[in-house]
Amino acid sequence: MDITRSSPAPVRVVAVPPEPEPADPTAPPEPADLATLSEPAGLTTLPEPAYAEPLAPAPADLATLSEPAGLTTLPEPAYAEPLAPAPGAGARARRRSRPRDLLALLRPGQWVKNLAVVPLALLDTHPWGAAAFLRTGWAVLGFTLASALVYVVNDLADRERDRLHPVKRHRPIASGRVSTAAAGVLTGVLALSLTGWAVAGPAWQWWPTALYLALSLAYSQGLKHVPLVDAFIVATGFVLRLVQGALLVGAEVSEWLALCVFSLCLMLALGKRRHEMTAAGRAHRPALSGYTLAFLDHLVVLVAVLTAVSYVLYLRDDAALAAGASLVTLLSAPCAVFGLARYLQLLLVEQGGGNPVHVLFRDRATLVNAALWAALVTLALVLPHASA
Repeated sequence: MDITRSSPAPVRVVAVPPEPEPADPTAPPEPADLATLSEPAGLTTLPEPAYAEPLAPAPADLATLSEPAGLTTLPEPAYAEPLAPAPGAGARARRRSRPRDLLALLRPGQWVKNLAVVPLALLDTHPWGAAAFLRTGWAVLGFTLASALVYVVNDLADRERDRLHPVKRHRPIASGRVSTAAAGVLTGVLALSLTGWAVAGPAWQWWPTALYLALSLAYSQGLKHVPLVDAFIVATGFVLRLVQGALLVGAEVSEWLALCVFSLCLMLALGKRRHEMTAAGRAHRPALSGYTLAFLDHLVVLVAVLTAVSYVLYLRDDAALAAGASLVTLLSAPCAVFGLARYLQLLLVEQGGGNPVHVLFRDRATLVNAALWAALVTLALVLPHASA
């Protein structure tokens, strides 16, 4: 054996790690161990700041604060007392508003009631002449003065209660636009004017107006708080208008016509009270404590039927119509029934009726129906007598 021959180099065995198994894409990732994560190289860790207790802000001395440079301090404005109105300005304003407010206190919109009721006496007067129309105008003037006087007295008595009503609080006295002293002076002027009207007219033919004033005074003093009595007094006042017109034109008042006027005006008065109950409750008018909506609904319908029946009976028995006018008379009856039905619709369906004048004279259907009725009645009264 040759010992000089070198032995072969030992074989170096290197362990090859096994290939990792493919990761399961559906398996959730294992959470990382935050404690063993090393910071990226090149980043310097800043020391954690020491958080001190927050310092309370020192109160600023407004007197020592310096203004920014370049700004100019404006002087504080001096607030003076409110300027007093110029001398005479308030008086001029009152002079501009007072005539309008005094006129509103007389309620000229309600004067149409006199124009609608007093001339009804002409239905039983034939022939029509200038003298009859002048006497009718004189009766309208007297009741216009009387009703205006009643309106002022009522507004004076009810001014505190009217201030609680959503609509009546805007009346001149309740709103303060007209003082009680000015209203008192206006009352005296109206009373003197009415006295002059009575003296200048025919002797003792002013008693319906005087009775109207007496009833209105009793109404203002307490009867307006009595249920049913309040509405009946209002309706009676319209019958007195009819009687006043008949006295001055020398006509005889028909009982059926008087009953028709009474029941129609009673229906309007009850409808007004129904509207007040739905709009402002019972607190405004003490008499409303004696009514309910169902009771008023029955009364209104009952009185409407009485109005229609009395109107037809007046046409049949008392109206000064010739025999040839029977057809025209028959055609006017549906107009009367339609007018009643329209008012009931406005009252019960559309919840109107607070101001009967506005309801009757601003509703188009009512105006057209009234014009047709007036045309038919005029034909029934004029044409037959003209042909004779």
